[in-house]
Amino acid sequence: ISFNSVDSSLSSLKNCQSYINTGMDIATHVALDLVESFNDVEDVNSMENVMLEYAAMDRELNHYMRAIEETVNQIKRDKPEIIPDLKYLVKEKFTALESKNSDSDLQRNEKYMYFKDQLKDMRKQYNNDNDAIEQIDEDIAVTQSQVNFICPITQMEMKKPVRNKVCGHSYEEDAILKIIQTRKQQRKKVRCPKIGCSHDDVKGSDLVPDEALKRAIDSQNKQ
Repeated sequence: ISFNSVDSSLSSLKNCQSYINTGMDIATHVALDLVESFNDVEDVNSMENVMLEYAAMDRELNHYMRAIEETVNQIKRDKPEIIPDLKYLVKEKFTALESKNSDSDLQRNEKYMYFKDQLKDMRKQYNNDNDAIEQIDEDIAVTQSQVNFICPITQMEMKKPVRNKVCGHSYEEDAILKIIQTRKQQRKKVRCPKIGCSHDDVKGSDLVPDEALKRAIDSQNKQ
């Protein structure tokens, strides 16, 4: 049995998934723009709903691709004499996967989690909390923010910060990637450069752009 057409369809579906990922990235940037412009609650909530819709599409697409791949692998293993109804078998597996859906699946979508994380940081930067402001001197607050802008590796203000999803610390992208590459050649693990952090296995795949921090740095520099 030739599965060339199936492979071609899977490739097309993966392209669709890349469009979904792009849509989620755009929605995240729009939400951060809204927080930065103080058009908060209602508009930002609508962007969160958009993210959940994208997450649902992503889940459905993943289930469909998984159903196809599992069906094809099963046929390759069994090598039946009579060609089975591929469409029926895929639909059966897809339905079984979809029947296990829950809202928590969407909450665990990686891009949705990144969206919530960045939104939380952005609100900290741009929403004035009056109670907090009364408790601390403004100059101290600014100084503390500037300390957070410093890369623990270069000891300079970050231009392109990335956050470690595991421990939550941020670094200058080029600096941390250079360390990871050097340690990889030495076959050694990379300890988080942030003083006091116990995470001892920093990987490139765990790094994500820290858009909220970058915007905060840019905003501070404009002021």
